[in-house]
Amino acid sequence: MAATSATSQEATPTPELAAAGRLYEHGRFEEAAARFADLAEKGDALACFWLSICHANGDGLPRSDEKAFETCLRAAELGNVQAKTNLGVMYIEGKGVVKDAERGLAWLGEAAEDGDMGAQFNAATILSAGKAVEQDWDRAVRYYRMAAERGYYPAQARLGFCYRNGLGVEKSRVQAFVWLSLAAQHGVGTAITILESTVNEMSADEKAEGMALVRQWQTRTRDVSERASFRVVP
Repeated sequence: MAATSATSQEATPTPELAAAGRLYEHGRFEEAAARFADLAEKGDALACFWLSICHANGDGLPRSDEKAFETCLRAAELGNVQAKTNLGVMYIEGKGVVKDAERGLAWLGEAAEDGDMGAQFNAATILSAGKAVEQDWDRAVRYYRMAAERGYYPAQARLGFCYRNGLGVEKSRVQAFVWLSLAAQHGVGTAITILESTVNEMSADEKAEGMALVRQWQTRTRDVSERASFRVVP
């Protein structure tokens, strides 16, 4: 499970924060951290998130998991979605805070509902594993689907596996074929292996239905599908 990095931020920064971000990107960490800290004091959620990254990596500030957690918590409470994701990971891993998987899952769930694909996938993975929290395939599938429908192919592979085995959903060779195919076109090895056995069990009508649905999803997630490495032919 990985936390989100500051460089993957989607929120639009203020001009002041953008300038601080450029300093960070050019390795001028102390100057960048000082600016992040100043903006964070003024209540800038994104600056708080950047400051958390600086503390976590020791960039321009002494490395401190505890400070990283504190600033990440403030960013999350101010509404930064990626901070919510990172905070969830910190709670689950006990990084900078006492381990609390349920609280971590709650933050991941909040970020997932806000549309963060990393949170959606991480929450689904935790729920399906059933180690840190009680296993819940229904919720896991819901989060896998959120990410899968946006073209996140690791989630597509997991969703296909769920349909193949009836985990959290009713078994469906057609739906398994659809999601495994979308993942397999990006070279996801497990998806390719499960897809082969699924295709061998499908009727001609099921294959035709599956391919029609695959084409629909490829159109909906064109920006992802256009980067595919393989083309699936049943």
